[in-house]
Amino acid sequence: MKLSPDRKLSGILAPLFALRTADDLGIGDTESLKELVDWSSAHGFGLVQVLPINETGGDNSPYNIISSLALDPTTIATNPKALKDLPAADFKKICAKHDIAALRTGKVNYRGVRALKGALLEAAYKKFKTKHLKEKTRRAKEFATWSKENAAWLEPYTLFRALVRLHGDNENTDLWPKKQRTYATAKKWLSSASPADKRKVRALRDFFAYVQWIAYRQWSELKAYGDERNVALVGDVPVGVSIFSADVFAQPEIFDLTRSAGAPPEKVFAADPFTAKWGQNWGFPLYNWNEMAKDDYAWWRQRLRTTMEIFHFLRVDHALGFFRIYSFPWRPERNDEFLPLSEEEAKARTGGELPRFVPGDDSTEESCEMNRAQGDRLFRMIVEETGKHRLIAEDLGEMSPYVRPVLQAQEIPGFKIPLWEIAPDGWPTPGREYERLSLATYATHDHPALRAYWNEWYTNSQSPDPHKAHAALRQMQEITRFAEMNVQLPAPWSDEVHEGLLRGLFASNSWLAVNMITDIFGTAERFNVPGAIGDQNWTDRFPVPVAEWDKHWPQKVAKLGAMMRETGRYSA
Repeated sequence: MKLSPDRKLSGILAPLFALRTADDLGIGDTESLKELVDWSSAHGFGLVQVLPINETGGDNSPYNIISSLALDPTTIATNPKALKDLPAADFKKICAKHDIAALRTGKVNYRGVRALKGALLEAAYKKFKTKHLKEKTRRAKEFATWSKENAAWLEPYTLFRALVRLHGDNENTDLWPKKQRTYATAKKWLSSASPADKRKVRALRDFFAYVQWIAYRQWSELKAYGDERNVALVGDVPVGVSIFSADVFAQPEIFDLTRSAGAPPEKVFAADPFTAKWGQNWGFPLYNWNEMAKDDYAWWRQRLRTTMEIFHFLRVDHALGFFRIYSFPWRPERNDEFLPLSEEEAKARTGGELPRFVPGDDSTEESCEMNRAQGDRLFRMIVEETGKHRLIAEDLGEMSPYVRPVLQAQEIPGFKIPLWEIAPDGWPTPGREYERLSLATYATHDHPALRAYWNEWYTNSQSPDPHKAHAALRQMQEITRFAEMNVQLPAPWSDEVHEGLLRGLFASNSWLAVNMITDIFGTAERFNVPGAIGDQNWTDRFPVPVAEWDKHWPQKVAKLGAMMRETGRYSA
């Protein structure tokens, strides 16, 4: 597929789990995304962006992954049509034991979905063993070849994953016997294990390798499907991996396990008291960049190279973290302990350490240059693996002054969120002045939908508190001024407001204009509330199945096509 900044594109950001189809199993998967690719192709969208699809831990967060390369089994389409090793009779029998109707209703029930898809994958693998492995068929040879080509990450991953299963599906290695907590020690343990334990572990490792083979086959086929329909897939590379991940298990030396990655306090997330006071504590270990440099960042290169096999673009999460990253001297499990403490009280419990930037902050010219040089070096390595104009850097938050110049010098598109791109006159920078190498969007997965923002502003604009009313009116004025809309404010949400905002984003000079799926149709689902814990995160599903969008929103769909043609974004 030819992709060039010379040709502007429009896109849809759709969390995979949120997509509905007529016969899904309670969560979106590769079949759901295939329907979205078809819909996008038919309506002029040239991009489909998803959140990370790596395997997650117990909290189901796509940004808290237990492997940098293993794909989450829930993304696999597990019907007999897509999963060729699964007999139709087995599919029917297994589904009868699960309440499919309940799984399809409301939010994602991860426990139920994982149990169902896990059973279907086990049935498929059982058939694969008897039909292909035993008979040494061509399909068995393809599996063996893929496993050999990916052995560098697959071998430690499958042992880690087998141990997770043996420990009751608990990836917390702190709770495992010491001799099993790293790949090196676990291999020694396994070599002296009983024949029965060795067979059990071998069977589990073979199964988990099969699951990954199927996942990569489906996603590779999906990328080719996008090529055929002129729709590029945008993947997401999380900035970190879980401290309880196959990566830390395999190579603990390339991580700094003494500190926990995060982000400094931001007003935009003031609703969460810990985030407002201390910042976001994500819990990921930091990278030991000096150790990684010894083999020319082989871990990163493998991660990027393999991920590019299934995506056309990669969005690299938290670009600032490659220059300098905010970090905590305690893990998230202790956040409640530190919430009420003063800085001095916190120091007393950490040996004098406080949350801070690593390698350093930007308080001196020397530290600024050190941070700049590190980011420049790392992004050059990343572009070497992805290729030119195939990387998108999430450069949001409190950016250091050297970040965007480094990205621009390497021709890496960054993000443009209109309400955050402020010109010297205090108003949003007009979209026509955006750099071509950029991605324009109104919000990310961490923010409310556009409709929710607008409804809150409108409600606040009616407040008897003049300061609150004025602030809300100002926000409405800023976003409509960016979109060059002629609307009497304050105004409630309407089709006119919705259309005007979409047109304004499409009209920007950015190469890529991407709207969340909620903003495309003017709905108000929210997929993540930073700092919040519970089932409100990563569980909301889009209310209407992909195949019914045209029938459900015929006028909106027609307007979308017209706007993209008018603004030169319609992908034929």
